[in-house]
Amino acid sequence: MRLYAQTPARRSRQMVADLIALLLIAITVKFALVVRDAILTLAEPGRQAESAGDSLASSLDDAGDAASKVPFVGDSLRKPLRSAADAGTSLSDAGRSLQDTVGHVATLTTVALIVLPTAAILVLWLVPRLRWIRRTATTRRLLDAPGGADLLALRALTGPQRPLAAVAVPPGGLADAWRRGDPEVIDALSTLTLRRAGLRP
Repeated sequence: MRLYAQTPARRSRQMVADLIALLLIAITVKFALVVRDAILTLAEPGRQAESAGDSLASSLDDAGDAASKVPFVGDSLRKPLRSAADAGTSLSDAGRSLQDTVGHVATLTTVALIVLPTAAILVLWLVPRLRWIRRTATTRRLLDAPGGADLLALRALTGPQRPLAAVAVPPGGLADAWRRGDPEVIDALSTLTLRRAGLRP
C-alpha cells in the first residue's frame, strides 16, 4: 500500500493537502477551545453566588448558634437566623446549578465545534486520499498480472485524449498498434496510465 505518489508533482500536491487538512483540524480544535473558555466565563456569576451563599449560610448559622445561647429567647432568635441561613444555602445551590449548566453547554458546544468541521474536512480530504490509495494498488496489481500492461494501455486509450499526444503514433494509429500488440506502444501507453496515477513504470 502506497500512501504517496511516486511522481514529484502529485506527491507534492498530496503533502500540501495533508498539511492543509491537519492545519484546518488544529485550527478547528483551537477555535472550539477558545469558544469553550468564553462560555465558561458565563459561570463566574454562579461561582460568586455559590461563594456568597456559602459565606452567608455559614455566618447566619454561627449567629444562630450564638443566639441560641441567650437565656429565655435563644430559640426564638435562632429560628429566623436558621431560615436566613437556609436562604443562603439555596443561593449557593442556585450558583452551583448555574455552573453545571454552563459547563454542560460548554462541553456540548466544544464537541460540536470539533466533530462537525473535522468530519467535513475528513470527507473532503481523507475520502479522496483513500480512493487514490485503493486505485493505485489496483493499478499496480494490474501491471504485475499477466497481460496487465495491455489493460493499462487500453485504459490510456479510453481516458483523456490530451496526454496521448506525448506518445509517438505509429502508422495506422495507436489503437491499431495496441490491437496488434506493438510492445513499444503498449509500454508507452501503460507508462502514461501509471504516470496519471502518480506511479513510476
